[in-house]
Amino acid sequence: MGLFSFLTQEIAIDLGTANTVVIHNDKIVVDEPSIVAIDKNTGKLIAIGETARQMHGKTHENIKTIRPLRDGVIADFNAAELMIRGMVKMINKGPKLFSPSLKMVVGIPSGSTEVEIRAVRDSSEHAGGRDIYMIYEPMAAAIGIGLDVEAPEGSMVIDIGGGTTEIAVIALGGIVCNKSIRIAGDGFTADIQAYMRHQHNIKIGEKTAEDIKIAVGAALPDIDNPPPDYIVRGPNIMTALPIEIPVSYQEIAYCLDKSLSKVEAALLNVLEQTPPELYADIVNKGIYMAGGGSLLRGLDKRLADKININFILVEDPLHAVARGTAVALKNVEKFPFLMR
Repeated sequence: MGLFSFLTQEIAIDLGTANTVVIHNDKIVVDEPSIVAIDKNTGKLIAIGETARQMHGKTHENIKTIRPLRDGVIADFNAAELMIRGMVKMINKGPKLFSPSLKMVVGIPSGSTEVEIRAVRDSSEHAGGRDIYMIYEPMAAAIGIGLDVEAPEGSMVIDIGGGTTEIAVIALGGIVCNKSIRIAGDGFTADIQAYMRHQHNIKIGEKTAEDIKIAVGAALPDIDNPPPDYIVRGPNIMTALPIEIPVSYQEIAYCLDKSLSKVEAALLNVLEQTPPELYADIVNKGIYMAGGGSLLRGLDKRLADKININFILVEDPLHAVARGTAVALKNVEKFPFLMR
């Protein structure tokens, strides 16, 4: 490191569609929703993270809230750059003589195209990154769970994030087969919005749908210790008069059924491609579930019933990818699967 080591900061970023997590010195320093609020007239940043999320869907014409990532990839380049820069600023509180150069490891979806990877790299460089390494998210999730990714045995990870669901089989420090589908937390939220509109004639925003998902979201119509019904208030589509509707977890299980079937199909697709030796390892060890979407009640049971392999919900699934990127940051020289 030498003389100028204090000028370099090492940070690990899990750039997610729903949440962005930044780890610095093995501590989670930033864990905020991936959303920014921008002044339309000047183009300046007003708020970032949780404060911007509270504004989402409640703005007037001078403020717009942007979610810079859609489906796991950068959709709005400027907003993404403002967001990364703002999150890095959150670490360095207080006035600084000069901003340190950053060494970063950033997680990207395993189905990313060259262009999408390039967008992540450029945004990170604009936000002050000098040394930038990329790591595929399922790989990072596997490391974060604590699996030995370089061992000659297969591990299977499913990471259900906000924008993408990543399924990968990992052995010998590489991804053997993988699938990335764009059905995940945001898709579930949209399903709930559509269901409330069709079934109950009630209009709800993204934020409310998200709250419903967290409060009564379920993957099976019968689960142990069911949550109490959630009361939804909103305008009737026909009359625009306010209505109140209790929503039960059975309804949510019913409306998420289609999307979850697609996740099951993707899982089976990956298992079809898996070499038989690795398949045997996976059946022995089980399949690890990470990401916020895996917190859906009864999802592990539903998938296990469908596929006949044990599903293991890891501890603190929301931060598995971030923890993995942090480990990769420490072993930049050692891990061959990091991309420049």
